[in-house]
Amino acid sequence: MATVFHDECKSTAKLIGGVEDHIHALFNLSRTWCIADVVEAVKTSTSKWMKTQGNIYRNFSWQSGYGAFSVSRSNVDVVNHYIQNQREHHHRQDFKSEFRGLLEKHDVEYDERYVWD
Repeated sequence: MATVFHDECKSTAKLIGGVEDHIHALFNLSRTWCIADVVEAVKTSTSKWMKTQGNIYRNFSWQSGYGAFSVSRSNVDVVNHYIQNQREHHHRQDFKSEFRGLLEKHDVEYDERYVWD
């Protein structure tokens, strides 16, 4: 995944971490790529790769949606720490509750019907 960020999207990944139902990626967005195109490229490439990892993954696909938040330089260490410890964090709060909380904290309007496709 880091290679896709770097080679295809010209966006350097700082840290990527995942759990069973989602990933977090902290990366520097290239000045020539929009976030939607980066997400599409990463999802497409990694989905194709996953399908080569055995029959159990032949139907692998990412959900169509995603969340993206900018991070100020002063908060990079906090986000880095969060990603490193997300498995422990998700023992206390599930992904859906966390994501709703982020959307509400940052005043992002959303329609629940379209968030979990």
